[in-house]
Amino acid sequence: MDRSGAVLVTLVVYKLVLIGVGIWAARRSRNEGDFFLGGRELGPWVAAISYSSSASSAWTLLGMSGVAYVIGVSALWIVLGTVIGMLVAWYWIAPRLMAFSREHDHLTVTDFLLHGSAGRARSLLALSISLIVLVSFVFYVAAQFQGAGNTFATTFELSMRESIFLGAAIILVYTLLGGFWAVSVTDTIQGLLMAATALLLPAVLACGGPEGFAAGLRAVSTPAQLSLSGGNAGLVAAGIVVGGLAVGAVNTYGQPHLLVRFMALRDGRALRQARVITLFWYLVVFGGMALLGLAGHILHPGLANPETVFFVLTESLFPTLLGAVLLAAVLSAIMSTADSQLLVAASAVAHDLGLDRRFPRRVMLVSRLSVAAVVALAVAVALYLPERIFDRVLFAWVALGSAFGPLVFVRLAGGTVTGTRALGSVWTGFLLAVALSLAPSAPGDIAERLLPFVAALAVLLPGARSRVSAGPPGAG
Repeated sequence: MDRSGAVLVTLVVYKLVLIGVGIWAARRSRNEGDFFLGGRELGPWVAAISYSSSASSAWTLLGMSGVAYVIGVSALWIVLGTVIGMLVAWYWIAPRLMAFSREHDHLTVTDFLLHGSAGRARSLLALSISLIVLVSFVFYVAAQFQGAGNTFATTFELSMRESIFLGAAIILVYTLLGGFWAVSVTDTIQGLLMAATALLLPAVLACGGPEGFAAGLRAVSTPAQLSLSGGNAGLVAAGIVVGGLAVGAVNTYGQPHLLVRFMALRDGRALRQARVITLFWYLVVFGGMALLGLAGHILHPGLANPETVFFVLTESLFPTLLGAVLLAAVLSAIMSTADSQLLVAASAVAHDLGLDRRFPRRVMLVSRLSVAAVVALAVAVALYLPERIFDRVLFAWVALGSAFGPLVFVRLAGGTVTGTRALGSVWTGFLLAVALSLAPSAPGDIAERLLPFVAALAVLLPGARSRVSAGPPGAG
């Protein structure tokens, strides 16, 4: 069997498994709470691995390895930032959000963000949050579809249009069938495959072990690529460090598709176990992809598209069948994020905008139609507004994190925020993220990564500081 045939067989079997999970999960999605939150019955392994794989996506396997290939060892600051962001999320945000959302019966992250708002300000805030979620996730999901398209187009003789349609169709089927349960279980399968990929790829060994890796890196890299500061000094070096930390840490806290995992946790024991599992996964996958990018720079210098280094190393280091499994891992990363984002975007349309209350007898139909509509928009963006995967993901990540992260922190710290001030904070973070993403220095400079979040937080603090307490009930 040739490479294309092996990849095709592997992908067909794998996708049939995912669709089978969707059919199984459909039996557990009897109402809106099951479809969007899994009945709050998520165990530690499913919560941890589905959170991790949803946080990573194609930008980890393709984008992260590509960034390390280009900028060198300073990419390790991004890895450290993602680990720090994960630790704060699981140790500070998760227990508070789990308790708070249960106490007030919040079904979506928007329900939580709206808590305490009333009147016209509440309506405007609900509309604003829903619009920001939709716009950001349409671009985010489009990046995942582009990643799927790249994988299919690279492996088979398919056009990019055909590849994007194929990837989108597979994701749509199992998300429509099983909702949150299907998304979480398939994300777990895909996350485990991603971790296995990071462990299996012997890129450093192929460079001659640690000593050969270090010598090879020195031989092919510029001084800037060998420096943790990117070859800079003073304030510029500090900017490289803080910017790298910020992209992984600061903007993690406002991602609705990650926060919803905390709301769905079964209990405190599941939370404590999930923390450990998540930490191990992050270290393996994010660290592994950074090393892969550096090793790819040694073994295959001068790649025209650095984001293909994963594919190039897979083909050069592995036999046909194992290479096929690893290519399936790329699609796993893509789908594990796209399906979670689709579900959150659909909840913004079906639940947060009140369509479920206008059509109470057609709640599940409205929810599924919302998923289909978001898929159609994302496909259109992927086809007609192509962009680098890392750039597009970075924009959506920063926009969501800056719009919602500050409000999440203040609310969970016990701060009372008026609807008007919350509205100002949300739009400050989002619009500043959009503006800075269009700047000549974008993507990825420190201003784009950090300034929108800080500005949005500054809008909230003056009105909330005097009322901040130890936290909401159950925070400990």
